[in-house]
Amino acid sequence: MKELQAYIRREGVVLSEHVLKVNSFLNHQVNPSLVMSIGEQFATRFRGEDITKVMTVEASGIHFAFATALSMGVPFIYAKKTKAITQDNGVYTASTYSFTRQQTYQITVSKEFLSHADRVLIIDDILAEGASVKGLREIIDAAGAKLMGVGVVIEKSFQSGRKALDEAGIPVHALARIAAMSPDEGITFLED
Repeated sequence: MKELQAYIRREGVVLSEHVLKVNSFLNHQVNPSLVMSIGEQFATRFRGEDITKVMTVEASGIHFAFATALSMGVPFIYAKKTKAITQDNGVYTASTYSFTRQQTYQITVSKEFLSHADRVLIIDDILAEGASVKGLREIIDAAGAKLMGVGVVIEKSFQSGRKALDEAGIPVHALARIAAMSPDEGITFLED
């Protein structure tokens, strides 16, 4: 997605070889028209998969999952990083580690919103090591639902997440694939 790559080049800040700051347009301040374009891209890519639910982890993936679900005409679920008092004990849980927060979360999804009949598309903002996807997959498996694919806005292809998903046979569609990045050299995109 050339529009996304242009935003990353123009407004993204490479803090290190592993950390890309995109908070001016994707995950703190958000460009709504870009988010809607991203959702339409994912909806187009996965349209033939009969997706019944779109799923993400709060909070950075919510707007992309919303835009995708809206474009597909299906509900979306976001796994909560802390169990709310409004959730009873009927939840699916999994542990996931956030690289940017340097913290492990016990994510939860209410059982009433995910069943064996669901065909789920995971949407995430950044794929690095794949921890969020791994946690969401555990929840999907626990529900007996079927994971149909993963859509990521930015993939850091030089990290292990994509390889692990490919080895697990999970279809992954990334809108911007970064081959390498550094504060001095900038960003090199992997062209599909």
